[in-house]
Amino acid sequence: MGARIVLIDDHKLFREGIKRILDFEEDFEVVSEGDDGNQAIDLVRKHHPDVVLMDINMPSINGVEATKNLVNQFPDVKVIILSIHDDEGYVTHALKTGAQGYLLKEMETDELINAIKVVFNGGSYLHPKITHNLVLEYRRLANGNNGANALQKAEYRKPLHLLTRRECEVLQLLADGKSNRGVAESLYISEKTVKNHVSNILQKMDANDRTQAVVQAIKNGWVEVQ
Repeated sequence: MGARIVLIDDHKLFREGIKRILDFEEDFEVVSEGDDGNQAIDLVRKHHPDVVLMDINMPSINGVEATKNLVNQFPDVKVIILSIHDDEGYVTHALKTGAQGYLLKEMETDELINAIKVVFNGGSYLHPKITHNLVLEYRRLANGNNGANALQKAEYRKPLHLLTRRECEVLQLLADGKSNRGVAESLYISEKTVKNHVSNILQKMDANDRTQAVVQAIKNGWVEVQ
Protein backbone atom coordinates (compact mmCIF):
# COMPACT_ATOMS: atom_id res chain seq x y z
CA MET A 1 0.00 0.00 0.00
CA GLY A 2 1.32 3.42 -0.95
CA ALA A 3 1.46 6.67 0.99
CA ARG A 4 -1.70 8.77 1.24
CA ILE A 5 -0.67 12.42 1.28
CA VAL A 6 -2.29 15.70 2.30
CA LEU A 7 -0.58 18.81 0.91
CA ILE A 8 -0.86 22.09 2.84
CA ASP A 9 0.55 25.31 1.36
CA ASP A 10 -0.96 28.76 0.90
CA HIS A 11 0.56 29.18 -2.56
CA LYS A 12 -1.66 27.48 -5.11
CA LEU A 13 0.99 27.34 -7.85
CA PHE A 14 3.45 25.63 -5.52
CA ARG A 15 0.80 23.10 -4.47
CA GLU A 16 -0.04 22.36 -8.07
CA GLY A 17 3.63 21.81 -8.91
CA ILE A 18 4.15 19.42 -6.01
CA LYS A 19 0.95 17.54 -6.79
CA ARG A 20 1.97 17.17 -10.43
CA ILE A 21 5.26 15.60 -9.34
CA LEU A 22 3.60 13.22 -6.89
CA ASP A 23 0.93 12.17 -9.38
CA PHE A 24 3.68 10.53 -11.44
CA GLU A 25 4.59 8.26 -8.51
CA GLU A 26 2.59 5.03 -8.34
CA ASP A 27 3.25 4.67 -4.61
CA PHE A 28 1.83 8.11 -3.75
CA GLU A 29 -1.72 9.44 -3.69
CA VAL A 30 -2.51 13.08 -2.89
CA VAL A 31 -5.89 12.65 -1.22
CA SER A 32 -6.48 16.34 -0.47
CA GLU A 33 -4.87 19.76 -0.26
CA GLY A 34 -5.42 22.96 1.68
CA ASP A 35 -3.97 26.41 2.24
CA ASP A 36 -3.71 26.95 6.01
CA GLY A 37 -3.05 25.19 9.30
CA ASN A 38 -6.68 25.06 10.37
CA GLN A 39 -7.57 23.24 7.17
CA ALA A 40 -4.78 20.76 7.80
CA ILE A 41 -6.44 19.45 10.95
CA ASP A 42 -9.85 19.17 9.27
CA LEU A 43 -8.41 17.41 6.21
CA VAL A 44 -6.43 14.93 8.27
CA ARG A 45 -9.52 14.12 10.31
CA LYS A 46 -11.51 13.56 7.12
CA HIS A 47 -9.00 11.72 4.89
CA HIS A 48 -6.71 9.89 7.36
CA PRO A 49 -3.46 10.41 5.39
CA ASP A 50 -0.13 8.78 6.15
CA VAL A 51 1.97 11.86 5.41
CA VAL A 52 1.27 15.60 5.53
CA LEU A 53 3.46 18.00 3.54
CA MET A 54 3.21 21.21 5.56
CA ASP A 55 4.29 24.71 4.57
CA ILE A 56 5.92 26.49 7.51
CA ASN A 57 4.68 30.03 6.75
CA MET A 58 0.90 30.31 6.44
CA PRO A 59 -1.88 32.64 7.59
CA SER A 60 -4.05 31.80 10.60
CA ILE A 61 -1.95 28.97 12.09
CA ASN A 62 1.63 28.48 10.87
CA GLY A 63 2.99 25.11 9.90
CA VAL A 64 4.84 24.49 13.15
CA GLU A 65 1.77 25.12 15.32
CA ALA A 66 -0.37 23.07 12.97
CA THR A 67 2.16 20.24 13.21
CA LYS A 68 2.04 20.34 16.99
CA ASN A 69 -1.76 20.14 16.93
CA LEU A 70 -1.74 17.34 14.36
CA VAL A 71 0.76 15.21 16.26
CA ASN A 72 -1.22 15.63 19.48
CA GLN A 73 -4.52 14.64 17.86
CA PHE A 74 -3.27 12.15 15.26
CA PRO A 75 -0.01 10.59 16.53
CA ASP A 76 0.23 8.16 13.61
CA VAL A 77 0.34 10.93 11.00
CA LYS A 78 3.83 11.87 9.81
CA VAL A 79 4.60 15.50 8.96
CA ILE A 80 7.25 16.85 6.59
CA ILE A 81 7.83 20.60 6.83
CA LEU A 82 8.33 22.55 3.60
CA SER A 83 10.26 25.77 4.17
CA ILE A 84 12.45 28.48 2.71
CA HIS A 85 14.31 28.79 6.04
CA ASP A 86 17.50 26.83 6.68
CA ASP A 87 18.19 28.44 10.08
CA GLU A 88 18.86 25.97 12.87
CA GLY A 89 16.18 27.62 15.02
CA TYR A 90 13.42 26.91 12.51
CA VAL A 91 14.55 23.32 12.04
CA THR A 92 14.90 22.59 15.75
CA HIS A 93 11.51 24.10 16.56
CA ALA A 94 9.81 22.08 13.83
CA LEU A 95 11.41 18.82 14.95
CA LYS A 96 10.59 19.47 18.61
CA THR A 97 6.90 19.87 17.75
CA GLY A 98 6.84 16.45 16.10
CA ALA A 99 7.79 16.89 12.44
CA GLN A 100 9.67 13.90 11.04
CA GLY A 101 11.06 15.66 8.02
CA TYR A 102 12.25 19.13 6.99
CA LEU A 103 12.72 20.07 3.34
CA LEU A 104 13.77 23.33 1.78
CA LYS A 105 11.58 24.47 -1.10
CA GLU A 106 14.68 24.59 -3.30
CA MET A 107 14.67 20.77 -3.11
CA GLU A 108 15.19 18.59 -6.14
CA THR A 109 12.42 16.23 -7.22
CA ASP A 110 14.29 13.13 -6.05
CA GLU A 111 14.76 14.68 -2.61
CA LEU A 112 11.00 15.17 -2.21
CA ILE A 113 10.21 11.63 -3.33
CA ASN A 114 12.94 10.10 -1.18
CA ALA A 115 11.89 12.13 1.87
CA ILE A 116 8.29 10.94 1.62
CA LYS A 117 9.37 7.31 1.24
CA VAL A 118 11.75 7.50 4.21
CA VAL A 119 9.25 9.22 6.51
CA PHE A 120 6.38 6.98 5.38
CA ASN A 121 8.48 3.97 6.39
CA GLY A 122 9.18 5.34 9.85
CA GLY A 123 12.42 7.24 9.32
CA SER A 124 13.37 10.90 9.52
CA TYR A 125 14.60 13.10 6.70
CA LEU A 126 16.39 16.44 6.53
CA HIS A 127 17.29 18.38 3.41
CA PRO A 128 21.02 17.87 2.66
CA LYS A 129 21.75 21.56 3.25
CA ILE A 130 20.11 21.34 6.68
CA THR A 131 22.12 18.24 7.50
CA HIS A 132 25.32 20.00 6.51
CA ASN A 133 24.50 23.04 8.66
CA LEU A 134 23.72 20.87 11.68
CA VAL A 135 26.91 18.90 11.16
CA LEU A 136 28.96 22.11 11.08
CA GLU A 137 27.37 23.22 14.34
CA TYR A 138 27.98 19.81 15.90
CA ARG A 139 31.62 19.92 14.84
CA ARG A 140 32.01 23.44 16.25
CA LEU A 141 30.61 22.34 19.61
CA ALA A 142 32.63 19.13 19.60
CA ASN A 143 35.84 21.03 18.95
CA GLY A 144 35.06 23.45 21.73
CA ASN A 145 34.25 20.76 24.25
CA ASN A 146 36.67 17.99 23.42
CA GLY A 147 39.57 19.52 21.53
CA ALA A 148 41.87 17.87 19.04
CA ASN A 149 42.75 14.88 21.23
CA ALA A 150 39.23 13.50 21.09
CA LEU A 151 39.17 13.81 17.33
CA GLN A 152 42.51 12.03 17.07
CA LYS A 153 41.23 9.19 19.24
CA ALA A 154 38.13 8.95 17.07
CA GLU A 155 40.30 8.22 14.06
CA TYR A 156 41.06 4.80 15.52
CA ARG A 157 37.35 3.98 15.20
CA LYS A 158 37.28 4.78 11.52
CA PRO A 159 35.42 1.88 9.83
CA LEU A 160 37.86 1.32 6.98
CA HIS A 161 37.30 -2.40 7.30
CA LEU A 162 33.56 -1.88 6.77
CA LEU A 163 33.23 0.77 4.08
CA THR A 164 34.76 0.53 0.63
CA ARG A 165 36.77 3.45 -0.72
CA ARG A 166 33.82 4.49 -2.90
CA GLU A 167 31.43 4.31 0.04
CA CYS A 168 33.78 6.54 2.04
CA GLU A 169 33.73 9.04 -0.83
CA VAL A 170 29.93 8.97 -0.91
CA LEU A 171 29.74 9.43 2.87
CA GLN A 172 32.06 12.44 2.65
CA LEU A 173 29.90 14.02 -0.05
CA LEU A 174 26.76 13.44 2.03
CA ALA A 175 28.47 15.27 4.88
CA ASP A 176 29.22 18.09 2.43
CA GLY A 177 25.46 18.46 1.93
CA LYS A 178 25.23 16.84 -1.50
CA SER A 179 21.97 15.32 -2.72
CA ASN A 180 21.96 11.99 -4.57
CA ARG A 181 22.19 13.91 -7.82
CA GLY A 182 25.05 16.02 -6.47
CA VAL A 183 26.97 12.93 -5.39
CA ALA A 184 26.38 11.32 -8.78
CA GLU A 185 27.69 14.39 -10.61
CA SER A 186 30.74 14.66 -8.35
CA LEU A 187 31.72 11.00 -8.80
CA TYR A 188 30.53 10.63 -12.41
CA ILE A 189 28.21 7.75 -11.54
CA SER A 190 24.45 7.22 -11.87
CA GLU A 191 21.94 8.22 -9.19
CA LYS A 192 20.90 4.56 -8.97
CA THR A 193 24.48 3.63 -8.09
CA VAL A 194 24.55 6.39 -5.47
CA LYS A 195 21.37 5.03 -3.90
CA ASN A 196 22.93 1.58 -3.73
CA HIS A 197 26.03 2.99 -2.04
CA VAL A 198 23.90 4.93 0.47
CA SER A 199 21.90 1.81 1.26
CA ASN A 200 25.12 -0.14 1.88
CA ILE A 201 26.50 2.65 4.07
CA LEU A 202 23.36 2.74 6.22
CA GLN A 203 23.44 -1.02 6.65
CA LYS A 204 27.13 -1.14 7.58
CA MET A 205 26.83 1.80 9.97
CA ASP A 206 23.57 0.49 11.46
CA ALA A 207 21.98 3.88 10.72
CA ASN A 208 18.27 4.47 10.12
CA ASP A 209 18.79 7.25 7.59
CA ARG A 210 21.48 9.33 5.92
CA THR A 211 21.20 12.12 8.49
CA GLN A 212 22.02 9.71 11.31
CA ALA A 213 24.88 8.27 9.28
CA VAL A 214 26.42 11.69 8.66
CA VAL A 215 26.10 12.78 12.29
CA GLN A 216 27.69 9.51 13.40
CA ALA A 217 30.50 9.97 10.89
CA ILE A 218 31.20 13.52 12.09
CA LYS A 219 31.04 12.48 15.74
CA ASN A 220 33.65 9.80 15.17
CA GLY A 221 35.87 11.82 12.86
CA TRP A 222 35.26 9.62 9.81
CA VAL A 223 34.70 12.57 7.48
CA GLU A 224 36.02 16.11 7.21
CA VAL A 225 33.72 19.12 7.37
CA GLN A 226 34.89 22.21 5.56
